[in-house]
Amino acid sequence: MSESLAVRLTKDLVKIESTDPGTYENAVKDWIKNWFLALEKHTLDTYPGLAQCTLSASLIHLTEEEVLPGRFNLMAELPGSNTAAPALVWICHMDTVVAGTGWTLPPFGAFERDGRIYGRGSCDMKSGLACCLSAFSYAFRRQLTSGRQPVRTLKLICTVDEEDFMRGSEGCIRSGWVAKKDWILDAEPTNGQIQVAHKGRTWYEIEVTGHTAHASTPWKGADAIAAAAEIIHSIRLDIQNAPTHSDLGMSTVTFGQVTGGYRPYVVPDTAKVWIDMRLVPPLDTAATNEIVEQAIAQAKKEVPGVTAAYTITGNRPYVEKDETSPLLEHLSEICQKVTGEKAVVSYFPGYTDTAVIAGTLDNHNCMSYGPGNLECAHQPDEWVAIEDILRCEKVYCKMVDLLYQI
Repeated sequence: MSESLAVRLTKDLVKIESTDPGTYENAVKDWIKNWFLALEKHTLDTYPGLAQCTLSASLIHLTEEEVLPGRFNLMAELPGSNTAAPALVWICHMDTVVAGTGWTLPPFGAFERDGRIYGRGSCDMKSGLACCLSAFSYAFRRQLTSGRQPVRTLKLICTVDEEDFMRGSEGCIRSGWVAKKDWILDAEPTNGQIQVAHKGRTWYEIEVTGHTAHASTPWKGADAIAAAAEIIHSIRLDIQNAPTHSDLGMSTVTFGQVTGGYRPYVVPDTAKVWIDMRLVPPLDTAATNEIVEQAIAQAKKEVPGVTAAYTITGNRPYVEKDETSPLLEHLSEICQKVTGEKAVVSYFPGYTDTAVIAGTLDNHNCMSYGPGNLECAHQPDEWVAIEDILRCEKVYCKMVDLLYQI
């Protein structure tokens, strides 16, 4: 039995390093662009007479856009006849996290063993990208062989920078590649689930300033680290005691980095704290600003002489599930037909390109469904199960039927 197209493409993509930071995405972007050009040529060469049919021989529209210096988003588009109908958009990021250490297999070897493909990005998310490429080729061939143009437009958007600040998806929004009406699906690893909601993500940097003194006479100084500890303690308790959400669970806070002082025998005059908050309704950034401000005010009382200020370095709103979403309805039906089981609908624990789009455009038809288990991502010996790839490839191909529906 021959290997599926999505499995072959997964291996091809994993072999191309696109680490962020590192080599970044250009080699993958160029490979995908050339693959689309080859797809069109091969298809026309394979089916006699198609080049002379009434349809254009260049049906796939490719667009590149520079988002960051030397880093380009790529969009492949198969136009539909009704521009007023929501487009079906698959969105996949091309970058991966760095390879790191601890591997027992080559991180870019795409090694297959025991029904798994190993390699950096195999799970997050080159296998998902491969499934989208396979389904796009199916849609293209279906249009050519049937002579019917789909009603809906199909787009595959390949983004940069998802593993950092998600400026690729922000660029898609600015350029109008996606709209509020569109049906948008990313291929992040979801362990067989449809994930339709996201916790908000707010990042803070808090800088505390005191003044130095000898450690033998600490009352002559103002301990910035002690004040930072008070701030951390207060914020942690307030987030822990915040209300939980029926779908998204509880809000969380992580104090990912703390710096301060320069000698153990000197009262520290500076401290800095980096904070990652994952927020669920009703807690949003406006509410956590009040929590941070109150924590700073309390720390100034506990450690006289210090000052503190905060900066918001990331602000992504939470995304709640919309039970009336037509994309959710159709995708759930397709998953049940393919797997024979009712799809589990849940939330994505991280933040994705579709979450950026949903939060910015208030688009309720944004969700995640892709091969792999998120717990395998960003790890040494990252892997994806081949059976997951095959399942998602079938689901995505069946989604092509949606192109012919209003």
